[in-house]
Amino acid sequence: MKKPFYITTTLPYVNASPHIGFALEIVQADCIARFRRSQGDDVFFNTGTDEHGMKIYRKAQEAGEYPQAYVDANAKRFDDLKVALHLSYNAFIRTTDSSHKKAAQEFWKRCEAAGDIYKKNYKIKYCVGCELEKTESELEEGKCPLHPTSELESIEEENYFFRFSKYQKQLLQLYDSQKDFVVPSHRLKEITEFTKTGLEDFSVSRLKEKMPWGVPVPGDDAHVMYVWFDALVNYISTLGWPNDEKKFQQFWPGTQIAGKDNLRQQASMWQAMLLSAGLPHSKQILIHGFITSENKKMSKSTGNVVDPFEIVAEYGTDSLRYYLLAEIPPFEDGDFTMEKFNQRYNGDLANGLGNVISRVSTLLANDAIAIDIKPSADKKLTHAVGAAMEGFQFNEALSILWKELSMVDEELAVKKPWEMKDPDQKKAVLEPVSQRILNVAIELQPFLPQTAEYVIQEFSQKEVKKTKALFPRK
Repeated sequence: MKKPFYITTTLPYVNASPHIGFALEIVQADCIARFRRSQGDDVFFNTGTDEHGMKIYRKAQEAGEYPQAYVDANAKRFDDLKVALHLSYNAFIRTTDSSHKKAAQEFWKRCEAAGDIYKKNYKIKYCVGCELEKTESELEEGKCPLHPTSELESIEEENYFFRFSKYQKQLLQLYDSQKDFVVPSHRLKEITEFTKTGLEDFSVSRLKEKMPWGVPVPGDDAHVMYVWFDALVNYISTLGWPNDEKKFQQFWPGTQIAGKDNLRQQASMWQAMLLSAGLPHSKQILIHGFITSENKKMSKSTGNVVDPFEIVAEYGTDSLRYYLLAEIPPFEDGDFTMEKFNQRYNGDLANGLGNVISRVSTLLANDAIAIDIKPSADKKLTHAVGAAMEGFQFNEALSILWKELSMVDEELAVKKPWEMKDPDQKKAVLEPVSQRILNVAIELQPFLPQTAEYVIQEFSQKEVKKTKALFPRK
């Protein structure tokens, strides 16, 4: 019987085009989803777009568009990543979907019934870029460190609040009892220390007259939900909650993947909200780092933002997937420059994988050598790659596969089958080499699905034809 496995990305705001940082997150999630399917699991993979809040509302106003028309156009750009990055997600949820809005309202009602939503006047400093309140200790020279070019805004009004402080003890018990709840371990330590200092109740509504773009608060037309409260509910509304109890119970709790700037929202706020609504906490939360450019933060103002669509148009889907999974550390910051990308592309893909496939297929095709090999014949390789993937070490898994390709290349260099006159002698070298290539291609499917599928198809035939150039040198 298949084991259910649920994984979800965060939902990016649609106020800007998709950037390479989100491409990293969704490619990591896709790799995990594909790997779990290869293990026989029944996978549900969710992504989508976050479409409410002040940031979106103001961007729509700047563009002279109605907010719904603005988000409709921009959400499509994110869904276009499915083709561009060859993604395998099952659901693309939008927080403006009517079913999601109803689920968010039901979630609100359950938290309210638990006594965890109340009204009060308050005054705070607010970062529109983060859509979060900021305390003095979080600021650097009076600015949000993530959005240093934006001025903080002061908000003073009557809002609804969530009793976050009520759940400090239960959250600490969760972190202590499940040591892999947040991965890597230093992020679990970080959220534990944050929680130990004490939790402050947070605002969960905005006055509609000031910011009308949001999910209406049940029973109070003067307020709309705070964007984070609404958006976090997507992780269960995408499963049909609260109407489809069977599907919800089948897949929840699930695994979430997020950037390090989302740690508090995913591992603390959302978990407290689930406790309040009487629902199970998440299964696990994976936290990745940022992608920098020449070790500097990417931003439009400095002109160093990388467009994943442009990279794919020039180099192909699997080239970008390979760089994100092989070069960027799974849990820490990683750097992207075109120089580094080209080094990886030419060194590992054109001269590495592409060259080996081309050499062996050409030698087989030239003498019409028939081979008899079987998929997944190397259990040791399968186990090593599987062990790396169980720890979400994408780069380590790919390193194992490239070492295998390197050994194939070394064997060819030593035995020089192209100098052999006897076809039987050539076959004695090329058949086991072809088996190793097929083994690598089988394991490569979660990482470079298009390339792996092509190589498997070509090397599963008795008479291998000369393959196309997989990664032409740039």
